[in-house]
Amino acid sequence: MGTTSNTDRLHFVLIPWLAPGHMLPMIDIACLLAEHGTTVTVVTTPANASRIGPTIDRVADSGLPVCFVSLRFPAVEAGLPEGCESVDAIPSSDLMIDFFNAGKLLKHPLTDHLCGCRPAPSCVITGTHHAWADDVALEFGVPCLVFRGYSCFSLLSVENLHLYKTHEHVPSATEPFVLPGLPHRVEIKRCQLPRHIERAHRFAEMFREIRDAESSSDGIVVNSFDELEVGYGERLAKATGKKVWNIGPVSLVCNQGRQDIARREDKASVDEAQCSRWLDSWSPESVIYVSFGSMGSFAPSQLMELGSGLLASGRPFVWVIKVGRTWTEETQTWMSERVEGNSKCLLIKGWAPQVRILSHPAVGGFVTHCGWNSTLEGVCAGVPMITWPLFAEQFLNEKLIVEVLAIGVSLGVEKPTEWGKLVEEDVVVVTKGELAKAVEILMDKGEQGEERRKRAKALKEKAMRAMEDAGSSHLNMERLIQYVLVSRESYHTYHPHHTPPPQRKLCVGYRKGGPMHGFGFKELSLSWSLAIDEGWMCSGGTK
Repeated sequence: MGTTSNTDRLHFVLIPWLAPGHMLPMIDIACLLAEHGTTVTVVTTPANASRIGPTIDRVADSGLPVCFVSLRFPAVEAGLPEGCESVDAIPSSDLMIDFFNAGKLLKHPLTDHLCGCRPAPSCVITGTHHAWADDVALEFGVPCLVFRGYSCFSLLSVENLHLYKTHEHVPSATEPFVLPGLPHRVEIKRCQLPRHIERAHRFAEMFREIRDAESSSDGIVVNSFDELEVGYGERLAKATGKKVWNIGPVSLVCNQGRQDIARREDKASVDEAQCSRWLDSWSPESVIYVSFGSMGSFAPSQLMELGSGLLASGRPFVWVIKVGRTWTEETQTWMSERVEGNSKCLLIKGWAPQVRILSHPAVGGFVTHCGWNSTLEGVCAGVPMITWPLFAEQFLNEKLIVEVLAIGVSLGVEKPTEWGKLVEEDVVVVTKGELAKAVEILMDKGEQGEERRKRAKALKEKAMRAMEDAGSSHLNMERLIQYVLVSRESYHTYHPHHTPPPQRKLCVGYRKGGPMHGFGFKELSLSWSLAIDEGWMCSGGTK
């Protein structure tokens, strides 16, 4: 999409929350904005930049005006292990507050960098946990929009619970109650709600700070599309009093007319050609794909029970697992003998090319933790799901998948795990029989199964159309950009004497085809390390 005289003066600054499931969709949003003619800066850290290197390279090769700024993450200063720069790298949830506070220290070096940028920032889009990002937007006199990585359904559910406090009047954490203010009747248990709703939670102060920042933001950006969550975006806008833009599924920005689907993610731990050949050997819609995201992990007992259930189903399956520190010799032996040597199983240790796998014609079902990115990727592939939520808002997503959209089968998990990690040695949440039965129901060729598949395929078509030039998400992206244009003009009309923060002397560098290089600079006795990743040629000096 060509630039215009208006949009090419806009500069969006994107600050993803430091977790893979948040960074990748934000990078896709950056590409979408750049395709609409704007300049985009994506803020990251060295370890995260290295981790998503293939994605960064893909964006650089596209020629889009997207710049990756890598700011040194002060892990050690905040009491974290060296190199702990992502949520899934935190060794214990007890360190979450330290990680949150470390993120705050990125504000000043980022502001210093942005002072030298031309065009100057026009809008900040921030991940939800960066409560300090609103201050950056205020300093430049630009709107601050929030991207939480949730569905409209989950966002509205949480907002209404904050408003009505229905959950606080339920006597038992395991007693179902009706979520208030939704167009569908949906029941949930208090123990299944996101932890940030609890007033007495140990992270309550952090959650309060985050919510205060969200309340002062100018709008909400959602990775969804109007046709998927009919009416929920409008209700969310009414409940929050903010503008809401559904601009997804943003993962499709990488897939339409391009050959880089497999390069969206970190390096795959399995040869992609081998994976494709294995899938090619099976008939259409016969394979089950199993993955629990970047945060999900299980104790050996549950892991072996899960594998036993997949084997008992009699279906071929692709199983993505994280090799945990809790693995015993028994676990390794069991996996080697029962799973790795089984011709009906393709075992992938580590990261997998999920988008490519789900899009393969052989895949007919998806066992998922109900993370929103994975849910959308399942929708975009037209694949029905078996739901096994772990934590955060995933139980809400399960309700959307199973009860509202009717494209999934629930495993009936009752309680969340701690940060997605089921590590208690003796706990088995889902038995092999329960999983095998769910697979049988999902893959059944009877009337219910066919109707479920029909609905899933219809949503796939709607997702594709939403991202086309006249589609709802495409139009919403244009409305978002127009909002920023009008906001900038209005601000300078009413604040004609406003000047941006003073320009500072910066030394930045450009990397192409080699390791990232950091260039130090000192400002107000604080030394920081800054690097510009490939995608934009920059030079030292006052800009």
